Amino acid sequence: MIHSMTAFARVESHGQEGSLVCEIRSINHRYQEISLYLPELLRVLEMPLRESIRKHIKRGKIECVIRYQSTPEAKIALCTVNESLAKALCRAGEKIASYLREPAPINPGDILRLPGVLQTNESELTEIQEAVFALLEKGLTELVAARHREGEELKQLFLTRMQSLQQELAKVSSRLPAVLIEQRERLQKRFQEAKLELDPSRLEQEMLILAQKTDVAEEIDRTTTHIAEFRRVLQQGGMIGRRLDFLLQELNREANTLGSKSADPIITHAAVEMKVLIEQIREQVQNIE
Repeated sequence: MIHSMTAFARVESHGQEGSLVCEIRSINHRYQEISLYLPELLRVLEMPLRESIRKHIKRGKIECVIRYQSTPEAKIALCTVNESLAKALCRAGEKIASYLREPAPINPGDILRLPGVLQTNESELTEIQEAVFALLEKGLTELVAARHREGEELKQLFLTRMQSLQQELAKVSSRLPAVLIEQRERLQKRFQEAKLELDPSRLEQEMLILAQKTDVAEEIDRTTTHIAEFRRVLQQGGMIGRRLDFLLQELNREANTLGSKSADPIITHAAVEMKVLIEQIREQVQNIE
């Protein structure tokens, strides 16, 4: 199977610990690039969460946002007051207030905001962490499924374009014998118009030189081989985006050579159509993992 690099997934869960929302977006990128946005409470999970994403997605630019909204009960359960530190801070505040002429009353909220006064209950945090990993796994499963669906659609598009490419190449192959005959007739007509004596050996020599300049058999053979390889790689599946892109570069090179060698309007038109088809495929291949 093949996967597109473009997809989106959104999952959420609700429990006693609060509500969690996970949104994952992925777009095409040469390599793997992960941007992870977490609430402060879950910062400690950043590296293991990144590892989970890497296991599922090998290539693309991935943006993952996890939001957590705790319930009032969860907030109480999550946090405990460091009483010894809070008492020490209050005593320090009272001592400083004694130095002032008109001290303002100490706000308990200000004390709670000081580092270390509120401590996280590890047992409650473990439950939230487990919920986060379960939610991320669900989101990644949906994202990979969406990437697979789009990848299969792109695969059918590629096969259709390859069939059209093969048809244009068949037009070129079938046209070649007639082109050689027409070239011989044009060359004979030029000799006659110039009122030159028609030397059969000279005619054959000129025809040989002309045939060598316009011979596209090698380009046809290579293009046929590249098309067959492109189809084989598609059926093989996996991380094939870069390989397909390379094959398209080779196909485009052959189509360019075919057009430059052509002295026939039908073959030239076929070469142009081939280049258009190749470019259409190449635009979409950029999205393949």
